[in-house]
Amino acid sequence: MRALVCLKASHKGMYEKPDFNADHTPIAYLISFRSYGTWLHGDARGSVDRFHNIYGTPKLPGYSPRVRYEQTLMKQPPVLLNQERRVAIRISIEETCKIRDWKLWAFNVRTNHVHSVVTALCKPEKVLAALKANATRSMKELGCWSSTRSPWAYRGSRVYLWTEKELYDAIDYVLYYQGESLP
Repeated sequence: MRALVCLKASHKGMYEKPDFNADHTPIAYLISFRSYGTWLHGDARGSVDRFHNIYGTPKLPGYSPRVRYEQTLMKQPPVLLNQERRVAIRISIEETCKIRDWKLWAFNVRTNHVHSVVTALCKPEKVLAALKANATRSMKELGCWSSTRSPWAYRGSRVYLWTEKELYDAIDYVLYYQGESLP
């Protein structure tokens, strides 16, 4: 529930701050996860590792020897999300949000990653885990994933959206800033 809260300013008396959420819960989350092996540390696009994972700081720069090293560690080939897999993932995201009574604002399934904007009364880690697990299950049920290994990279991104502007910006990003539409 959104609330209008009055905060005391030391020298200006009272002022209103309408974007403050009184119960300290985010409006939604921007959840993103990549398919396995499609964006390794050292990639020219930049990446985040445990040493380069602080908000607002630079990403790990491109470095081809690191990419080659990361490739030697891979347990399976990179996983691309073809049309059949993307359909299975779309179905699972909608189904998961419906069953768990989460509000699905937007989602976009690409060839190597998935974005979704979800409101849920739980931690974003739970949302991320459920979306990945059910996407894998759905792909297996439709016969487009047969490996015993996960098709997903470890972890994923979980961004808290606190204001309506952040929510609308995230929806816009997911729907309109991911490149051309895929079949």
